[in-house]
Amino acid sequence: MAAGVKHDYHLVNPSPWPLVGSISATIMAIGGVMWMKGLFGQPQGTWWLFAAGLTGVLLTMVAWWADVVKEANQGDHTPVVSIGLRYGMVLFIASEVMFFVAWFWMFFEMALFHEHRTLSSIEEVRTAWETWPPHGVHTVPAWELPLVNTLVLLLSGTTVTWAHHALQQGDRKGAKIGLLLTVILGALFTAIQAYEYAHIFDHKYFFSEEAANAGLYGSTFIMATGFHGFHVLIGTIFLLVCLARLMGGGLTPQKHFGFEAAAWYWHFVDVVWLFLFAFVYVVFAGAAH
Repeated sequence: MAAGVKHDYHLVNPSPWPLVGSISATIMAIGGVMWMKGLFGQPQGTWWLFAAGLTGVLLTMVAWWADVVKEANQGDHTPVVSIGLRYGMVLFIASEVMFFVAWFWMFFEMALFHEHRTLSSIEEVRTAWETWPPHGVHTVPAWELPLVNTLVLLLSGTTVTWAHHALQQGDRKGAKIGLLLTVILGALFTAIQAYEYAHIFDHKYFFSEEAANAGLYGSTFIMATGFHGFHVLIGTIFLLVCLARLMGGGLTPQKHFGFEAAAWYWHFVDVVWLFLFAFVYVVFAGAAH
């Protein structure tokens, strides 16, 4: 902490990263539109502007978070600042919870009130939604790959907790092993889900001609489970960075909020999957025909 400071707060030094990040995000958004729809006379499929913006965003994330780590190592993260960081992470996870609430709400509405769609003026839609799951939809067997992925995530929750407690006790070797196992399990979950998705699309479980008028089911399923899979990927990278810092001599029993935040995020991912497995795969797919 700077000499002569007589308060518990940290006033950050001027940083270019908020401006650089904003510009990069704007370029990425415009590039995304250009890639998908075409823009400024460029044909659809022009991806280079999106890639440039994404590169800028990623570089901003790396550089900005590296500055935060440096501030922590310099002693700028006082107890008051640390509490603020924790509140920030809690609020971030709460916002993520509400994000998934929207997808659960949509899926529950379809399952519980699917007969309301039989009031449609389109005969094919009425026929599709007479039953649940909708006519033409082939549900994913819950007790096969989804069950395996559930066990993988539950096991990863124990390994990340082991790593956290080991670090708190000063057992750096145990923390490294626990973190490495968690990263491996996260990568395994992603690989299994990718294989599951390939099977779903190859066999047209949700998007066949027969299920064309019940596409809302498949879209909601893919968005809910796919976004969760994306969160697993982000969490795995989060933990991998923590492992790299630990291997490089960083993180101590007293100062390791980066890892603590990663562990919170990972447990959030675990809990969301348990709800997805219980309701999307098991409860509301049990009446499959």
